[in-house]
Amino acid sequence: MNRKTVQTKHAEGVTFDTHVIANPTNPKEWIVFFKKDAGRSYFLVDDNEEVESFGHLDDLIAELRDLGLKTAEIHF
Repeated sequence: MNRKTVQTKHAEGVTFDTHVIANPTNPKEWIVFFKKDAGRSYFLVDDNEEVESFGHLDDLIAELRDLGLKTAEIHF
């Protein structure tokens, strides 16, 4: 799910369980995983529909705040 979609759905009142996890292909990076009801799940993706990864957790947290999200679980 891209940033615009996350912001739009959040503004519409759609809620997600937001998880921050280590990138399986590079454990030094972090990715965002959104869980939705009915077994649906999404990753935060960039404009090229590639999974967005962050080298620093602080940058990722700032991104979540910019998206309007208030809570997230961090999995080490």
